Amino acid sequence: MAGTYYDPADLPRFSEMSEGAPELWTKFMEYYGAVFEEGALSEREKALIALAVASAVQCPYCIDAYTQASLEKGSNLEQMTEAIHVATAIRGGASLVHGVQMKNIAEKLSM
Repeated sequence: MAGTYYDPADLPRFSEMSEGAPELWTKFMEYYGAVFEEGALSEREKALIALAVASAVQCPYCIDAYTQASLEKGSNLEQMTEAIHVATAIRGGASLVHGVQMKNIAEKLSM
């Protein structure tokens, strides 16, 4: 059986993206680290947000990473599932509201 396009073994290779542009990698990782530090939001809340966004942008590596992070930060399956439903509702709503664009073009072309 063939493997999947997204190989879970690739997630630990993320740091290889520093090759060829180490300065940019360092800046990104400093920013990335700062974003996930405790602030106005807890680390647990940030992990749940990241899990929801990962679901919305359909990044399997991020889903793996932030499922684990959410569990490590104290979230449970019910909270993680609810976060994904929030992302689903926003993504679905965004698709629907773009229907207004379709209606505008249809009206324009029908005149």
